[in-house]
Amino acid sequence: MAESTKSGFTPEERAAIREHARELKAAKKGEDAEKAVLAAIDKMAEEDREIALRLHEIVRAVAPGLAPKTFYGSPGWAKDGKVVLFFQDKSKFKTRYSTLGFQETAALDDGDFWPTSFAVAGWSPAVEKEITRLVERAAR
Repeated sequence: MAESTKSGFTPEERAAIREHARELKAAKKGEDAEKAVLAAIDKMAEEDREIALRLHEIVRAVAPGLAPKTFYGSPGWAKDGKVVLFFQDKSKFKTRYSTLGFQETAALDDGDFWPTSFAVAGWSPAVEKEITRLVERAAR
């Protein structure tokens, strides 16, 4: 992982903050969010791009009420303008695995304790089944 700068943020974190500022400007201009999500996916390494595209297909199929929306430069899907879930490729912050994350708007609550992010190291029928279940539940 990259070292922090004087500001306390790594160069990757600072880039994500700049990307978020661009996203806010693009939203104000009414730019096409789906194109932005697909462009974010297109920038990924092949392995992560395939996972992100499959995730995008799942969201469109089982949670059509969620709208594509980039989230700090990563593909995300939102309800009423608020991100519900996002996919962060492993190269974004130079991590060992990619992450499927859920924001507080996701309906994943389960008592006093529940996960809000998942490592995604690969794709399989079992992974697809679990992600589909989580996306359906989160979109409620």
